[in-house]
Amino acid sequence: MENQGKGLHGRVLESLGPAITAGDYPPGTVLRTDELEERFDVSRTVIREAIRVLESMQLVASRRRVGVTVRPTEEWNVYDPRVIGWRLAGRDRPRQLRSLTVLRSAVEPVAAGLAAIHATPEQCADLTEQAMGMVATSRGQQLDRYLVHDMAFHHVVLTASGNEMFARLGDVVAAVLTGRTQHHVMFTDPDPAAVSLHVQVAEAVRVGDAARAESLTREITVGAMAELDVLAP
Repeated sequence: MENQGKGLHGRVLESLGPAITAGDYPPGTVLRTDELEERFDVSRTVIREAIRVLESMQLVASRRRVGVTVRPTEEWNVYDPRVIGWRLAGRDRPRQLRSLTVLRSAVEPVAAGLAAIHATPEQCADLTEQAMGMVATSRGQQLDRYLVHDMAFHHVVLTASGNEMFARLGDVVAAVLTGRTQHHVMFTDPDPAAVSLHVQVAEAVRVGDAARAESLTREITVGAMAELDVLAP
């Protein structure tokens, strides 16, 4: 029964979340629990559980005698990976991708420079392994397999920076990379120049060249933005 409940509230969540982030329910819209019960044919307990999750993302606020109200966009937890995924699935995808890529451009180059200073031998080895995995899966339209290594690579960079704030952005970057792949905002095979840059970043981190690691990572983010200009104008 517990798993069934999770499945039911998950179904409600996966309907309401994308609808709210897409603007189908504008800020100020009041969602009535009794109407939601009828619409989704579930119990009040299921609706309340889904609403609690939406509240944790700051998408809605519950008030007695008012109901569940959609909050203004500027109050949303835009760093929540599920919110990112829902927004990328909506019609505002190009602008959302640019916003997230600008965030990456501001953070990842600095993180790579710090990783060259603070990375452990184990992290350096992991970074090289992921870069080689990206090379191995960069041909033959293997984007799903490439994505696994790409996400792991950037997660290592952010974690190896030694900055806990950067490290917490690993899930955000993973959500961006996943969204680009799932919504076909990628070439069928990754840009060879970008793949090569990742290999060079791994080497710069390994030898402790902070300036080069930062510069190369900045090239990666610039290239990512250029791809958006072509694929998501």
